[in-house]
Amino acid sequence: MSLQLNTPPAAEPVTLDQAKAWLRVESGGDEDALIAALIPAARARAEWHTGRAFVTQAWTLWLDRAGSAIELPLPPLQAVQSVTLYAPDGAATLLDGGAYTVAGQRLILAEPPAKLRAADGIAVAFTAGYGDAGDVPAPVAQAILQIVSALYDHRGSDAAPMPDTALALLAPYRILKL
Repeated sequence: MSLQLNTPPAAEPVTLDQAKAWLRVESGGDEDALIAALIPAARARAEWHTGRAFVTQAWTLWLDRAGSAIELPLPPLQAVQSVTLYAPDGAATLLDGGAYTVAGQRLILAEPPAKLRAADGIAVAFTAGYGDAGDVPAPVAQAILQIVSALYDHRGSDAAPMPDTALALLAPYRILKL
């Protein structure tokens, strides 16, 4: 299984002005560029920690094999755009929308696919995220600000620790696998 980002978020859940206010930074120039670069890094770190997509983004999930049910990563799922099956000779078959249904985070195929190429035989294009930047839950945006602060304070260090308060804010959104 692998994931391919097709369309990144159009905006970040935290603006440069919000981050500067949180950091109590008034200067511009180099500091603005640094802080602006830390915001997507902090969002990505929070997304990785929770296993979610926060702002609308398009992905392709590549699978070698699958049964009739496929668990789609990065909730919340907004839509499945397409399901493509690849035969051993590389021929692609785009499944009709009637050949599958979506139930929560699962894609349920009417029939399990057969005779697929050995690697990346199934491609599921989907959109995930809460919606626009303003639709991201407030605790998540607050956690991103705290991660930006940790990255800003520890710039030049090997690794900035994830603040405990950010971890606590993200805990209810974390996807746990049992």
